[in-house]
Amino acid sequence: MAEINVTPMVDVMLVLLIIFMVAAPLLTVGVPVELPKTAASSLPSEAEEPLAVTITAEGTVMIQTTEVPMDELINRLRAIAVERADDRIFLRADGAVPYQTVAQVMGALNRGGFSSIGLVTDSGGPAMDGADGG
Repeated sequence: MAEINVTPMVDVMLVLLIIFMVAAPLLTVGVPVELPKTAASSLPSEAEEPLAVTITAEGTVMIQTTEVPMDELINRLRAIAVERADDRIFLRADGAVPYQTVAQVMGALNRGGFSSIGLVTDSGGPAMDGADGG
């Protein structure tokens, strides 16, 4: 009997694959905000973990889950941009936040070294073409 039985290894690999497929969506880090709904499609995924800046309903700004004062935001973003290979960043803003605050944070993201800013929204909003988005 000189053959290796690979059936147990395949079984273990399939179980691990299922575990990782179920656990991966639960690993996203974020601050709970009420995102506005749009009909836009999602951005393609990337190899590096996406950096997210969040503006809460109270107007506080957070990088991932760390609260950052507005006057320190650009300096912290520059320090992070030096360490990252990708200049993509995701901006999550509560729907109740004024547009002026969102625009100011977007300007800070740009000055901090991130030129590719993705606005995060929930799907299911109006399509703006006369059809009901649901």
